[in-house]
Amino acid sequence: MFSGLPLLSLVIWLPIIGGLTLLAISRANDDNVVRWTALLLSGLTFFLSLLLYTGFDTTTYQMQFVEKAAWIPTLSINYHLGLDGISMPLLLLTTFTTVLVVISSWGSIQTKVAQYMAAFLIMEGAMNGVFASLDGILFYVFWEAMLIPMFLIIGIWGGPRRVYAAFKFFLYTFLGSVLLLVAMIYLFFQADSFAILDFHTVKIGMTAQILIFIAFLIAFAVKIPMWPVHTWLPDAHVEAPTGGSVILAAIMLKMGAYGFVRFMLPITPDASAALDGLIITLSLIAIVYIALVALVQDDMKKLIAYSSVAHMGFVTLGFFTVFSIFASTGGVKGAALGIEGGLVQMISHGFISGAMFLCVGVMYDRMKSRSISAYGGVVNTMPVFSAFMVLFALANTGLPGTSGFVGEFMVILSAFQANFWYAFFAGLTLILGAAYTLWMVKRVVFGKIANDEVAQLKDLNPRETLVLGVLAVVVLLLGVWPEPLVEVMHTSVNHLLEQVVASKL
Repeated sequence: MFSGLPLLSLVIWLPIIGGLTLLAISRANDDNVVRWTALLLSGLTFFLSLLLYTGFDTTTYQMQFVEKAAWIPTLSINYHLGLDGISMPLLLLTTFTTVLVVISSWGSIQTKVAQYMAAFLIMEGAMNGVFASLDGILFYVFWEAMLIPMFLIIGIWGGPRRVYAAFKFFLYTFLGSVLLLVAMIYLFFQADSFAILDFHTVKIGMTAQILIFIAFLIAFAVKIPMWPVHTWLPDAHVEAPTGGSVILAAIMLKMGAYGFVRFMLPITPDASAALDGLIITLSLIAIVYIALVALVQDDMKKLIAYSSVAHMGFVTLGFFTVFSIFASTGGVKGAALGIEGGLVQMISHGFISGAMFLCVGVMYDRMKSRSISAYGGVVNTMPVFSAFMVLFALANTGLPGTSGFVGEFMVILSAFQANFWYAFFAGLTLILGAAYTLWMVKRVVFGKIANDEVAQLKDLNPRETLVLGVLAVVVLLLGVWPEPLVEVMHTSVNHLLEQVVASKL
């Protein structure tokens, strides 16, 4: 029925064109019409992404749903789209999360509603474009384009220091991306093409590989963000409105990690093998040190932001233990476990961190405070909300039976095969994560009612219950049945490992 439709293009351009249309007609409609239109557009985009998922062939690593048309023929730049088992789950995560963000912003955003919804729709399309692009320049255009809506979301609807946070976010991520463009231009002269799959096959000398690796590392590490280029994230999260924080944590951080597996590992495998110790060290510092930083935070958003840095350290650790595993065992099973664990952690963290920020947003809408010290005894007045918050907090600590456990367990198992100490330090995050997350929950949710404001809190309304309830189901479902997610990526991960072990010298 839908086989003749360019579904990937629709998933990218439907929200972009819809967002621009909202801007054009914003004065002719009231805010509720705008909200319903945004929900319809984001819901339809999610439905189209589900069609892509259900039609996806898990037995091949080849790109699927490929669309290709000449864009700038003189420079061999094409409008080239496609999905594999690595990008498919991330596209689905993006479209799913955007629907929840539109619903969660229904009552909390009262000014410039059309512009707010349009920014999220345009950003959704650009993020979908990042995951679907098979041309380097097209990837770069979408990569940079998504910065503009987020810059506006933080700068217009953010907190008191929103302008500072917006500029810091934009400058960090934009300056890092300049080196990405330089690396792509160099690869173009080597491959005589901007096609990313052609980049994967080109032979490159070791010195050039190291320089390209460093360029990619700076561009993608800022986006993840890795220590020590993570300092923009807490400011951006604290000042951003709830929807902005959700998209930042659930999707944008994953784009840096996606760059590792789409560009760094397959294009510069020899440099990646030589410099894997650097990435592993930075990952372990993020896991342990940043978790300790999170322990002393009073702002709930800042605590969850630092938690995100620590959890993304698990992702990069899983990606780069593959070389140590190959060196020690020569097998691909443990290496595949590490990469798949990192990818599962990316998807799981998207759901859990998004849910945590939504929980903070629920409380902020009622009390206009994100300070842990302003709360206490919330369970007495908001029992349904408290049940959700405790669930997501436990998932954030990696509790078995939740999605947070699956990815972390896979990465730790993989790290054991690489080096005992990698696994030891990675395992510390289970302790430290439980410490800062449960300490926050204890002070906010439990105990006696702290003050009159808490005593007057109202429990979740139906809209809030729907959003958190859907996320709770997904977190639990992936925790007990991760097979649908792992099955999609398995063949593509095995192909990636074949590229990683093949020297490009």
